Amino acid sequence: MRLEAPARFSEDDHLTAPPFYFPVFEEAYRFIIDQYQVEPKPIGIFIPCAVKKPYSTSPSHRLFHKVIDNTLDQSEYHVVIFGTCGTVPAELELMYPYAHYHYMLGKVTDPKVKEDFLRIETRRIAGYLKKTEHTYTKRIAYCIGIFREAMVQAVEESGVELDLLLPSNPMITRMYDIDCPFPEGSLSMEEYVEEFRQGLWQMRSR
Repeated sequence: MRLEAPARFSEDDHLTAPPFYFPVFEEAYRFIIDQYQVEPKPIGIFIPCAVKKPYSTSPSHRLFHKVIDNTLDQSEYHVVIFGTCGTVPAELELMYPYAHYHYMLGKVTDPKVKEDFLRIETRRIAGYLKKTEHTYTKRIAYCIGIFREAMVQAVEESGVELDLLLPSNPMITRMYDIDCPFPEGSLSMEEYVEEFRQGLWQMRSR
C-alpha cells in the first residue's frame, strides 16, 4: 500500500511536510514489517519520536534512556520509537528517512492532518504489534496526546495488549494545563518521568 501525499505537499517537501503521507516512509515501514528481524527481548518499550535527529540525541530521549538504563539491564529491553515516523526499532534511527526529516505534529492546527495521522499511525503501530506479538514477553508504552490515542487504538485493532501504559490517566489529569504549551504537558516533566521509572521497576519485578 502506497500512501500519496495530499496535492498541497510535493515530494520535494518530504523533509518538512507531514512525513506520514509520503511513500518513502511507508516503504521504510514495510521494510521493518516484512523484512527486518527484531531481536527477541523480555520487554518492549515504546516511546514517541523527537524533533531532533537522530532521536537518541534529543534532550527528551537522552532523559528517557537514562531512566531506562538506570532501571533495566540492556539485555532486558528493546526500544521502539513511534509517531510521525511510523514505528522504528531504535537501532535503525539512522536509517533513511528516519534521521532526515523535521516535523512537529504538536504545532499542527489542521484537523484533517491530525485525523490522517491518527488513522495512518494506528495502522502502523498495529502492524508492528502483530509482527512482534511473540518477540516481547511484556510491553510498556510511554506517551500522551494523539500519540497515545494512536497507541490505544492500535492495541484494540491488533489484539496485542500492553502490560503498562504511562503516564497513568490520573497522573495526566493531575498535570493537565500546568504551565506548558501543550495541555497534557511534556513527557520530560518530573512527575511523568518518576511514574515511568516506577513502571519500569514494576515490569522488571513481574
